[in-house]
Amino acid sequence: MAGESDTTDGLEFANPRPGCNINLSRLRERVKEYIDKHHYDSALFWADKLVTLSNGYVEDVYWYAQTLYHTGQYHRAAHCILNRKLHKDHICCRYLAAKCHFECHEYQEALSIVDFTDNPLMPINRRMSFANQSIIEPDVLPLSSKSMESSINVLRGRIYEAMDNRTLAMECFREALRQDVYCYEAFDLLVNHHMLTAQEEHELIDSLPFNAQCPADEVELVRSLYENRLKKYDKPDVAKLPDCLEVLSDNLDVIVNVAERHYYNCNFRECYKITTK
Repeated sequence: MAGESDTTDGLEFANPRPGCNINLSRLRERVKEYIDKHHYDSALFWADKLVTLSNGYVEDVYWYAQTLYHTGQYHRAAHCILNRKLHKDHICCRYLAAKCHFECHEYQEALSIVDFTDNPLMPINRRMSFANQSIIEPDVLPLSSKSMESSINVLRGRIYEAMDNRTLAMECFREALRQDVYCYEAFDLLVNHHMLTAQEEHELIDSLPFNAQCPADEVELVRSLYENRLKKYDKPDVAKLPDCLEVLSDNLDVIVNVAERHYYNCNFRECYKITTK
């Protein structure tokens, strides 16, 4: 198909095909609109045409691969990116190609892509760091290298966990959370998959750069929401919500956490009262 051509010409700049008088920007917006509406087949149809009309412009190839991913065509999506070697220069493309192989349970292939480097002899710890920092992301793609670092580490951690290497998985999830304190997925994987002791959970919270990454009015909120989910059965603890979480007192997730804390404190009456409201 047109979107899977072997050509690597015109990847960095939008050079419409000779004789093409179509407004490609408008067509790109239509593709994204169909993705937002979950009309993935429609998005795929027009994304494929865009790749041809723009002579393989990198943004159009990326969104074409996204539509293939959304329609479950993981191998085609990965091939679309890897065949053009876009994973070498664009971290969004690297992430998407690796995620495609992860969805196919091809964990070694996914890890090879996510940790890609031109120097295969580089030690694994340096390779992981290099893989996150070596790309200069062009403005044409939606997410910058900096904003993707946490996502790359979450995916890397999920790959290691699937390969039964929980130690490396834990380190990846920890690093992902330090890079983006709002990345709840990394926090949830650490806590709900029981990768840390109660003490390690509290040490992790204390090490997170809330002040550096959060607006002043959100620092206590984010920290308290995470603390509210830490191990509730380790020892009796105060079940009352912190003042900064009172605004979320009727939020179901917060209510369940409070009820669980009462339960593990053996305060069964209060737990029952909360859960039967």
